[in-house]
Amino acid sequence: MTLFAGALAGRQTPIETSNIHAVSGAPLHPPFPEGHEVIVLGMGCFWGVEQLFWELPGVFVTAAGYAGGQTPNPTYEETCTGRTGHAETVQVVYDPAVIDIGTLLKTFWENHDPTQGNRQGNDIGPHYRSLILTTTEAQRIAAEQSAAAFQASLEKAGCGDITTEIRPLERFYYAESYHQQYLAKNPGGYCGLKGTGVSCPVA
Repeated sequence: MTLFAGALAGRQTPIETSNIHAVSGAPLHPPFPEGHEVIVLGMGCFWGVEQLFWELPGVFVTAAGYAGGQTPNPTYEETCTGRTGHAETVQVVYDPAVIDIGTLLKTFWENHDPTQGNRQGNDIGPHYRSLILTTTEAQRIAAEQSAAAFQASLEKAGCGDITTEIRPLERFYYAESYHQQYLAKNPGGYCGLKGTGVSCPVA
């Protein structure tokens, strides 16, 4: 884990959030159905990212939150300072019998620009960085293989190097209720998703 100097202290208790997905009605918190897996993805502002994944067949539930940093139970305002180490992320709970990890990773790579470092378009700061936080060894291997394959495609297109962090998930912290399924509650709201236009060769 990258250590951020002067990380905020945070708090011992979780912040208030939703319990039910506003679109599907599925529970946001575990336990999840048997056989389902969890992966946490950062692609910039989590509003559009969450909608992107909740619409995929085989995804049981999604949740907006913070991960990848040090501060326990951070708030949105704290995360935006860049002093928590966390990025805006989406927890994706999926049924691997219906949607495979390759499809999820292809969706991840093609719908943002993973070469931009601590930003995504006009959204600037370490909390907008690209990252994949895995919960199984198979996910980690698939993520690293897909990154290598996509890097080759990006180079052919004249794009830069991937900056995406790939590592095991340590802890996912749920974001505040108003961030959960934000675009379902606010149709036409801000969505910063924009890919490179390069196809990711992942089955």
